[in-house]
Amino acid sequence: MRYHVLATDFDGTLAHNGRVDKDTVSALHRLADSGRKMVLVTGRELPALKAVFVELNLFHWVVAENGGLLYDPSTDREILLGAAAPLSFVERLKQRGVAGISVGQCIVATWHPHENIVLDTIRDLGLELHVVFNKGAVMVLPPGINKASGLRRVLFEMGLSTHNTVGVGDAENDHAFLKECEFSAVTANALPALKTAVDLVLTKDHGSGVVELIDHIIDSDLSSFPQLTGNRRLLVGTCDNQEVCLPSFGGPVLICGPSGSGKSTLANRVVDAVMENECQFCLVDPEGDFESFQGAVVLGGPNAAPQIDEAMHALERPDSNVVICLTGIAIPDRPTFFLQLLGQLNQLRTKTGRPHWLILDEAHHLMPANWKPPTELLPADWTNVVLITLNASSLPMAVVQRVEVVAIVGQDAEQTMLDFGIGSNRDTPHLSEPHLEVGEVWFWKIADSKCPLRLRAFKSDREHNRHRRKYAEGQLSAEKCFYFRGPNGSLNLRAQNLIVFCQLAEGIDDETWLFHFGRNDFSHWFRDCINDENLAAETELIAGRGEMSVAESKTLILAAIQRKYILLSTSRLSVPGAM
Repeated sequence: MRYHVLATDFDGTLAHNGRVDKDTVSALHRLADSGRKMVLVTGRELPALKAVFVELNLFHWVVAENGGLLYDPSTDREILLGAAAPLSFVERLKQRGVAGISVGQCIVATWHPHENIVLDTIRDLGLELHVVFNKGAVMVLPPGINKASGLRRVLFEMGLSTHNTVGVGDAENDHAFLKECEFSAVTANALPALKTAVDLVLTKDHGSGVVELIDHIIDSDLSSFPQLTGNRRLLVGTCDNQEVCLPSFGGPVLICGPSGSGKSTLANRVVDAVMENECQFCLVDPEGDFESFQGAVVLGGPNAAPQIDEAMHALERPDSNVVICLTGIAIPDRPTFFLQLLGQLNQLRTKTGRPHWLILDEAHHLMPANWKPPTELLPADWTNVVLITLNASSLPMAVVQRVEVVAIVGQDAEQTMLDFGIGSNRDTPHLSEPHLEVGEVWFWKIADSKCPLRLRAFKSDREHNRHRRKYAEGQLSAEKCFYFRGPNGSLNLRAQNLIVFCQLAEGIDDETWLFHFGRNDFSHWFRDCINDENLAAETELIAGRGEMSVAESKTLILAAIQRKYILLSTSRLSVPGAM
């Protein structure tokens, strides 16, 4: 289920002439029976609302006074979000002949044509207040208070999100909260300006329009209606100068390709897009590439296995993102851990719709090809999941068959696409260019097009720690290793990562060190195989300082490695003379 909350205005939307008819009340009951929750968002003061609407307890929360007062009908709890206007303001309005003044706990309201007097009085008294209009009503509120701010607060109280909320209204003061909702609708009697700014204009007016909307929510979860306002645009790249987005809601996304081909660039961009749109994510990180991630709670690490209960507790807050680092869990034990984690994540998603995105880096660590989970753990509508892996063949067919978007990178993209077809039992398109440059992606929305897009992925705006552990401790392929051979080629000492490089560098003879140092072999390796431009540039600067002893050059270069990778390998990376 995508939409868990209906937020509705009262006057002019749910109610007509202050009354809610029986059919509308029945529809509200049907929506509650579907497991969804409701929030009433109104400019009315609470006593007046209670007097005309006895079914208020159908709603989990009421946002009253145009966002200034929150009310929980089940407990009679009230939360005031702003200070009341000073009495001097109300008295001055009365002195100036303003009639029909209503004073709430936060709001002061009157009617047209008194808006100019209201604005003049605010200015004359030097007050920090703002005015909201609503079909002839003139409402005065503290700064920053509106229906949107009130809705955000009650959703937080409920542990829910605007990304799982449908809003419906009819008038000027509904603009703010409708824009906040993931899907917005207006009744047929809504103001023309509002109709142009929402996803759906209902065919019926007032409560009948709300009934129409509720029927669509229950019947199809609004899946047949496109999002025109695009609150959640997940930009990933460009094709022919046109922006390309991931679907805001849908089946799994598969990002696959060999190491060093741009897979991480695209994956990082997806994470950026999710964060930019304030969607909650849970990222499972088997290799420690995100253990220094900024903007999320990072649980686990090399010396401590993550605790599932701790992760779920962190995800209870709608504004909390979580990275679960599995480097403290042995590789054979990771699928079992993920099985337990996935069960609890599914429960949370069923209840709240969160986390909005589940991102699985190196997904084959979590779901190897022979992984056979219980059927209920992989529902047919397994939505908003990103799977990052080398090749579709490394994942179970039951997972690959659910994929709805494929993003392929690397030199052998055509074979990668064919492997996806085999793994998913699908016919796959021919790629006009099977070899891609770094940063290029074949991007295929399977349901929308038979022809994939060749796009260039946006670069991530953040500094990541991705792949540092692999380069520090992992096993590089033979062609990417550094070989200490010496001037005569008499040696064949292979460094498959930075730790081994440093260990070999400490022990090799001076002649071999100077041979490679003088040819800039170190900087070339750092740049071309370690993919660290900064380390390569620093090494070149060291080489350009002129004459220095072997010990000096060795200490400087190994210290440069130590500074960058010390967080990963302090206990194992020793540097002669380094502090």
